[in-house]
Amino acid sequence: MAKERIYELAKELKMPSKDLVKLANDHGMAVKSHMSSVTPDQAKQLRGLMQPAAKPTPKPTPKPASTKPAAKAEQPKKAKHDGAAKGGHDKKANNGGNNGVHWFGNKNGKKNKKGKKNRQNQRMKNIQPKQPTQRKDKPLPDVLEYTDGMNAQDLAKVLHRPAAEIVKKLFMLGVMVNQNQSLEKDTIEILAADYGIEAKEKVQEDIADLDRFFDVADQDEAKLVSRPPVVTVMGHVDHGKTTLLDNIRHSHVTAQEAGGITQAIGAYQVNYNDQVITFLDTPGHAAFSEMRARGANITDITVLVVAADDGVMPQTIEAINHAKAAETPIIVAVNKVDKPGANPDNVTTQLTEYGLIPEDWGGDTIFVQISAKFGKNIDELLDMILLQAEMLELKANPDQRAVGTVVEAQLDQGRGPVATLLVQQGTLHVGDPIVVGNTFGRVRTMTNENGRRIKEATPSTPVEITGLNAVPEAGDRFVVFEDEKTARAAGEERAKRAQDEERARTSHVTLDNLFATMQKGQMKSLPIIIKADVQGSVEALAQSLQKIKVDGVRVDIIHKAVGAINESDVTLAEASNAVIIGFNVRPTPNAKSEADANQIDIRLHRVIYKAIEEVEDAMKGMLEPVYEEETIGQVEVRQIYKASKIGTIAGGMVTSGKITRDAKVRLVRDGVVIYDGELGSLKRFKDDVKEVKQGYECGLTIQNYNDIKEMDVIEAYQMKEVPVE
Repeated sequence: MAKERIYELAKELKMPSKDLVKLANDHGMAVKSHMSSVTPDQAKQLRGLMQPAAKPTPKPTPKPASTKPAAKAEQPKKAKHDGAAKGGHDKKANNGGNNGVHWFGNKNGKKNKKGKKNRQNQRMKNIQPKQPTQRKDKPLPDVLEYTDGMNAQDLAKVLHRPAAEIVKKLFMLGVMVNQNQSLEKDTIEILAADYGIEAKEKVQEDIADLDRFFDVADQDEAKLVSRPPVVTVMGHVDHGKTTLLDNIRHSHVTAQEAGGITQAIGAYQVNYNDQVITFLDTPGHAAFSEMRARGANITDITVLVVAADDGVMPQTIEAINHAKAAETPIIVAVNKVDKPGANPDNVTTQLTEYGLIPEDWGGDTIFVQISAKFGKNIDELLDMILLQAEMLELKANPDQRAVGTVVEAQLDQGRGPVATLLVQQGTLHVGDPIVVGNTFGRVRTMTNENGRRIKEATPSTPVEITGLNAVPEAGDRFVVFEDEKTARAAGEERAKRAQDEERARTSHVTLDNLFATMQKGQMKSLPIIIKADVQGSVEALAQSLQKIKVDGVRVDIIHKAVGAINESDVTLAEASNAVIIGFNVRPTPNAKSEADANQIDIRLHRVIYKAIEEVEDAMKGMLEPVYEEETIGQVEVRQIYKASKIGTIAGGMVTSGKITRDAKVRLVRDGVVIYDGELGSLKRFKDDVKEVKQGYECGLTIQNYNDIKEMDVIEAYQMKEVPVE
């Protein structure tokens, strides 16, 4: 059982706390005040000592019955007294109770009324202290189930005790908290031990963990149905990936792209032989390697496009590595076989070095020779894709809540945050509460790749949705929740954790990153703000700029986001002296005028090559100039003078060149450099001079150095900047 306070025991025994303290001390108990605690055995002993004194207390109970008639007998006396003053009618009024008081309003009546109220208040006061004892009489739970972060109010509800008592107990245990302050696990366990009960932490499901929804091991095989394959088209830049998809979709996507290259992931669905195939078109430039990796991670089959007239290139090798890392089968499409000088066999030979051996040569890789421009063997390529998908036995459960991955995300001026999602499991409906990465919302609209509105999206279907509270990161996972309240809680929790990680990563210094932080302090940085049309371009441009290697200078990306360049970006650039790079976006009129007024540099680009080259040139221009040492003269020491307040003064002759007041000097003795420092003073006779030329005598002192001897040579030199070639 728990200990009991002296004041609680005194209240139970109906005696002053001071008397109970004295009684406890008389019987050898160490009790200091009314707030001291006693053990159950000591409390039992005190109750036993007070039993003789407690027995007479019930005897006065019959007294009120005997006193009541006396009180009634006293009333007529008062009535007589009043009747003498007021008359006979007043007697009846007084015998009737308080009617006479209210009727005549005399002073005595008011006094009686107040006295009656005081007696009622005293009765209420006697009853009120019993209320907390009733709450305390509620039994404590056998086990205190708690969660990390509970406060005193939460524990009071579980323990059936007032929150003030919990705070008081914690104070006695040395923990000073208020009712709303979160408690640690150890504190809650100590509190439970003080109450004499066991503490057990309640295991709660982390609503912010989205990975648990992607576990397909628990799927019911009876609910699984076949789904379309997701095919990623990879390869080097200008090898014909988008042209191939154009031919399949009978569209002209390349005509709308800057520089004729793809700068954002596109997701399309095509129908072939009454079967659906989902295509992801990934950019081929090296800057978008992360985007290609993202495409490979959500794909089922990889189509590697290699130009027959160009062969295997660096991005081709990169694409092969991404596909192998994702453990997806590769179908090689040898493109441009119709061009003069095309050599498909050379491409096949080069690919064998990377483990892609065609079936004709005894391997297991499918090779198809195509011409994306003229549509040669496109049907054969699609047949091979469907054959490979049939071998993979791709299945999904369309009846569960939808989960999947973000293919691309951007900020639309009219629609707000827009995200392209690829549904991997379940069915996505309009109105579903959804968590996408660190954002949340409700699916307001859903459109397919042709811009047509749809109400639901089954597995392997790419859709564009609106209704999120912010722009998610490309490659983030999304999960549909049961209700919007849970989705909001999960999204806010994920955003909070991401913000905490960002702060910990950028603001705090640990022993692990202390040396790296010191190194950064020695380097110059080029602050850059990146704004682009889509999230994938933001990431790609940021990674490309950070890969620029210029000794002594580093890129510091202080902000990156999607959307137009606004006034807040210009304000941030002004505060941090940063350069704003816009990729496929334009500044708003207000931002443009503010940038012109504050001379903020905004560089707009549509092709990533030029943006990288421009930043690299700027970084090279920030390098510290290279200096080399140039000797300008020598002084031979002929005589030494010592002054108490000045130190050692060297008198000598300039034997070559000249010596200047701002030159650095080196003391050479017998061909050995003794000291390297700066001149303290330079005089000719009694006058301070700026320089002394060859053939003239001078007097000088070396700053913070006095060990100068005759026949020493003082060499004057300066650092000269070497022009950059």
